[in-house]
Amino acid sequence: MFPPRQRLPEGDAAIRATDSDAALARLSAVHKGYLTDPYITPFVSRPHLQHPRPPLINIGTYVRSEALDELVDGWLALCEAEGTKCQIVSMGAGSDTRFWRLADVYIVDRSQLRQTGHRKDLLAKYIELDFAEITTKKAMAIRKHRELSAILGKPEDVSLANGGTTLHSPVYHLLAADLRKPPAESLAPLLASPTDPLLSPSLPTLLLFECVLVYMSPEASQNVLQWFTDYFTAGSGVLGCIIYEMFGLEDSFGRVMVNNLKARSVTLPGAKPYPNFDTLPNRFLQHGWEIARALTLKDIRREYINPRELERIAQLEMLDEIEELELVLAHYAITWGAKLPANSGQLKARWADWGLRRKEADEQ
Repeated sequence: MFPPRQRLPEGDAAIRATDSDAALARLSAVHKGYLTDPYITPFVSRPHLQHPRPPLINIGTYVRSEALDELVDGWLALCEAEGTKCQIVSMGAGSDTRFWRLADVYIVDRSQLRQTGHRKDLLAKYIELDFAEITTKKAMAIRKHRELSAILGKPEDVSLANGGTTLHSPVYHLLAADLRKPPAESLAPLLASPTDPLLSPSLPTLLLFECVLVYMSPEASQNVLQWFTDYFTAGSGVLGCIIYEMFGLEDSFGRVMVNNLKARSVTLPGAKPYPNFDTLPNRFLQHGWEIARALTLKDIRREYINPRELERIAQLEMLDEIEELELVLAHYAITWGAKLPANSGQLKARWADWGLRRKEADEQ
């Protein structure tokens, strides 16, 4: 007797299901020793029953995570050097644990080799936005797990709102929003209240999009970036952005990826304007940003991860599909850019160095 056919989610439910896929992939990479993340388990349903993901997925998750962490750490280091706090806005954040991981990291005064505080102390605000169904689930997990809640602050300073879809604390804020709607409806009421804006346009602010814009129409994603561009142009803060997603899906391998996702009722309209690597910086240049760079995960794995680390992870699992791994990694990219205030020549020189750097074998 055949097992009952599994009913696949459709529409927005299918997109929301990709967050569960990402969380399970991260949990697998943690269990196999690729990554360290003590905070992912509370965000995974029945984590003790989950099977490990294939080595190809574990390695891709590792490369993605290491590169994104380095870019975020570099942003925070620049803010620290300028003596200012910053803001991070993670859109489509899903089950991401970055805020809690940042809270674990100390700021080190390298001149005196001493700890001067937590990396979280550099944050004025850390804001996450996602579908209401996702934020409700995440807020419940945060409130349920003592360690997650304790990092947010005193219990009396942490509150739920809007039927449990929203969570506020002194630094961390979890908000429900549909980014496909016009920013005047989705972003402005949440972030830019005329009387008491949650997001300050005068502080350095980093936007994070991890596999988000690719699920939106090009027009919708352009509107989101233009809204932030206009908001910070009116202020004086540096605006940065990191985007991780698929691109170049018009070749034979890309079409296979697209068809596999279509079978799960997931489409990728946002990939159409980026048929090849050279088009990726246009994401920011079309909005007048001064800095725009990109790297594929394939190149990051080859040249931007310490060879000693590559040797370490090579010992974790046997991987036979090297060619397939490189094909997959070549269709994922991390693009980052920055929009600087007017007349900021010296500032541009400093922020122009923000990015990934090649690693040598003798680096620690």
